[in-house]
Amino acid sequence: MSTPSASSSRPPVVSAGMVLVDHLTPPIPRLPRAGELIAVDQLHLNIGGGAANTSMALGRLGVPVSVSARIGDDAFGRFIVESLQAGGVGTEFITVDAERETSQTLIVNVQDEDRRFIHTLGANRGYVAADMDAAIATPPKVLHIGYFLILPQLDGDELAKRFDRVRKAGGHTVLDVVTPGEGDYVGPLKKVLPHTDVFKPNNDEAALILGERDPIRQARAFRAMGARRVVVTMGDGGLISLSDDHEVRLGAFPVPFVDGTGGGDAFIAGYIVGLLEGKSEMDCLTLASAVGASCVRQVGATPGVFRRAEADEFLARHEIPIQRLTPA
Repeated sequence: MSTPSASSSRPPVVSAGMVLVDHLTPPIPRLPRAGELIAVDQLHLNIGGGAANTSMALGRLGVPVSVSARIGDDAFGRFIVESLQAGGVGTEFITVDAERETSQTLIVNVQDEDRRFIHTLGANRGYVAADMDAAIATPPKVLHIGYFLILPQLDGDELAKRFDRVRKAGGHTVLDVVTPGEGDYVGPLKKVLPHTDVFKPNNDEAALILGERDPIRQARAFRAMGARRVVVTMGDGGLISLSDDHEVRLGAFPVPFVDGTGGGDAFIAGYIVGLLEGKSEMDCLTLASAVGASCVRQVGATPGVFRRAEADEFLARHEIPIQRLTPA
């Protein structure tokens, strides 16, 4: 991919990290038995991964954004680029890895159960912090990292340097993670969180990182590591958000649930919109919650996400429960 010269016309958001292709089933009544075929009306092929999902959601919300990531030199890689471009997302900072295939995930949706994933890391295995240098040569207003901790070459020290560069230029840093099973995640996070404005794990990821199930204690632990704001999302259980100014529990907007894929990434997109518009912390959380809720109404990480006018109209008609927490 060609790299443009630095200019003030660069998009205000850079979303860096994992991109992939999702193969998704619609909700099926149960998993098939050995040798059994379960027929569905349609199987879905979508782009996925934190950087792609959040960028596509930002595009639907009317925010210019570019992606920094790695793909393979194959049909799935071209599908990712074409899909991002069709969504209005900049792809000039995507690198083609000639040695690895494009990452893919098989997502099986079973009615009334959480999703099941089968994943190949592919070209994401080679993504390093230096890959984002061209994208942040002119520091963006927001640098978002999609799925830190699952990218084996994205070093904590090196990422912290990039975050520090963006923050010193007046930008915001937003960190999202994926935890692929047991591992030492605290070490890398301690390097990056002091340079992180918004850290958004879900409570299952936080539990794997900390060995702690309580979302309030999870959020306080990440704040103690240096994160300015911590938002622990809990699906239809709402979220816990802690910062210097607020310790709150928010409920969830009631929407028909079809597929949870990309809900957290859409939440981040809504939050980034709030940051760019200078909204209060509570307004950022409310907008993010509405956009995240919109995602789960359809199969896939992007099709159900609100356009901006839809989000504003939804928020005008719905309120979300807010509970102030007692500081420790």
